[in-house]
Amino acid sequence: MATSDQSEQLAPGQTVMIPSRSGRAFTMKKGQRLTVIDPRGEQVSDLLAFNTHDLDEVISSGRTLDYASRIYLTKGDPLYSNRSNVMLRIIEDSVGRHDFLLTPCSKDTFRIIYGDKEPHHGCFGNLSTALMPYGISSDRIPVAFNCFMNVAIDGTTGQLCVDPPKSKAGDHITFEAEMDLTMALTACSALQSNGGSFKPIHYRIDD
Repeated sequence: MATSDQSEQLAPGQTVMIPSRSGRAFTMKKGQRLTVIDPRGEQVSDLLAFNTHDLDEVISSGRTLDYASRIYLTKGDPLYSNRSNVMLRIIEDSVGRHDFLLTPCSKDTFRIIYGDKEPHHGCFGNLSTALMPYGISSDRIPVAFNCFMNVAIDGTTGQLCVDPPKSKAGDHITFEAEMDLTMALTACSALQSNGGSFKPIHYRIDD
């Protein structure tokens, strides 16, 4: 668990800015609502969730997409854990296009895909740093729910194409916690995912 000076304890309704190419971690209680906001448009935010009382229970792309029988999730859809428990439920969504397939970008992403010689540590590095005070190591980071990420799929070949997000300035997605959660969010670090520029992400927690 995080020490008291490292834990994010936010006042209800307080809006927090995550600067571009960075991340934050915080806790939520069951029943609280998290709203992730794209203040400028076309900016992705990677979202992770762990059961605060048992960190081995973590958000699962495989379970969630299996039970939904589709890859695009929106209002009304639950996000499941690796133990098939609902962790979060989407209760508002002004965009309707998010990704739950692709792993957080990392040094290796930028090295392998972009050919960078001195790669940025990416969302994976930011998530790792933010979650470390909560006792969560980098090896425990799963596929994130990528808010606002626009991944198109060719139904015949299965080829993936990362297009600019459909989100406009002020668009948002809101989740309700179905258990006590340790969360992490980023302002994504990959140019391709964010329409060619890096921008901040805002979020708030409401009771």
